[in-house]
Amino acid sequence: MMIRNWMPAVVAVSALGLAACKHDGNKASDQPAQKPAVATVNGKPISAAAFEVWVQAQTNKKPEELPTEQRKQLLEALEGLYVSGIEADKQNVAANPEVAARLELDRLNLLASTLFQNYAKSKTPTEADLKAEYDRQIGGMPKEEYHARHILVKDEATAKDAIAKLQKGAKFEDLAKQLSIDPGSKAQGGDLNWFTGDKMVKPFSDAVAALAKGEYTKTPVATQFGFHVIRLDDKRPITPPPYEAVKDRLGSIVQQHMVHDYIDSLRKAAKIEEAKVEAPAASAMPAMPAMPAMPAMPAAPAADGKK
Repeated sequence: MMIRNWMPAVVAVSALGLAACKHDGNKASDQPAQKPAVATVNGKPISAAAFEVWVQAQTNKKPEELPTEQRKQLLEALEGLYVSGIEADKQNVAANPEVAARLELDRLNLLASTLFQNYAKSKTPTEADLKAEYDRQIGGMPKEEYHARHILVKDEATAKDAIAKLQKGAKFEDLAKQLSIDPGSKAQGGDLNWFTGDKMVKPFSDAVAALAKGEYTKTPVATQFGFHVIRLDDKRPITPPPYEAVKDRLGSIVQQHMVHDYIDSLRKAAKIEEAKVEAPAASAMPAMPAMPAMPAMPAAPAADGKK
């Protein structure tokens, strides 16, 4: 995609810091030969390395892989960025505490990301590591999934009335269409399709797990969304994927654990002193009670009984 204005491309500027990371202690002979600068802006050179990082951030390609006109457009965009940065330096924009803080965080984020990538590359997971992670993942998986329906209402009395009607022979699906306030399942007769217990709020999942196939709850199940009458239509065991089918994906997970352990080791070895934060002065007005947090809802189906 051709870039005719440097402004939309500024989001990639943090990637340019990678080209500026050098080790001052290295001898010149240890460094690869540098390519000449691709341009100079008010005496400040734009290195070939900076231009390559810029182009890759915009196009995911190297400069030599692009048509001449597109390279020219991208270079002009980068020149616009340098011009603006130089002017910002003249106006001492970085003296703003928030700007200075963001610059420092961007710098640290880039350095830390590169450090962790290098560390992960040096730590190849063994077969034992992969199998241990597989066992850990499988151990944390739900063992069953359920196909259930529910009727969600606002008050307990309405839920009890629905149960009484079921006991007299009313069809669950008809009552759900008539009474339920769950927009995601109401039209489907309360059908929640297949789900695992971890996708529901705990009172709901506990009630489902306690039901036999074809049974409905004889007392209303209260959650923060209202009162539920639940029927379990079916359940089935979950078969975990075989080790060989997921082995390739386990490597990156193991490396993430290794990086987290590495970060913990750096923290433990560092001397960290945290400033004491003074408690805010008591307000003359009494504090309002905190509202309970509503759990996140799963993507589908959009039933009110879900997390």
